[in-house]
Amino acid sequence: MSTLTLIHVLISLVGIVSGFVVAFGLLAGKRLDGWTALFLITTVLTSVTGFLLPAHKLMPSHIVGAISLVVLAIALFARYVRHLASGWRSTYVVSSILALYFNVFVLVVQSFMKVPALKALAPTQSEPPFAIAQGLVLLLFIALGIAAVKKFRIESAPNVATASR
Repeated sequence: MSTLTLIHVLISLVGIVSGFVVAFGLLAGKRLDGWTALFLITTVLTSVTGFLLPAHKLMPSHIVGAISLVVLAIALFARYVRHLASGWRSTYVVSSILALYFNVFVLVVQSFMKVPALKALAPTQSEPPFAIAQGLVLLLFIALGIAAVKKFRIESAPNVATASR
């Protein structure tokens, strides 16, 4: 494994772990600003470093990485430019959960390629165990996204008139 590949994998894992922390924060109605910044930065870096890995042709991972970067741009805009105002709250939640899903989707693909027991179950990734695993991940993220949109509410800012008294 090259140094770049190792860095890419480590960044990806930090992005996934921090993404789940953020997702559970959304379910609890908490913004978790530090975790959110870590998640968004490492998830952007995951996609960017993925393009730097050696490849001789356009691969599905490149397409997922490009889509992920678009989704992340939307999440960053909703969170840091629009400050989660009105409909941007739901936009942020959906785009964040979708970005995390893309990372986990790729993790499942890589697991079936690299983990011998999984590779034996689905050597070409067209076998039922792979489809079932990806289907379950998709269903989990759909449920997570719906719950997060319903549960995440912005903490109300202090009223300027009452705060200055």
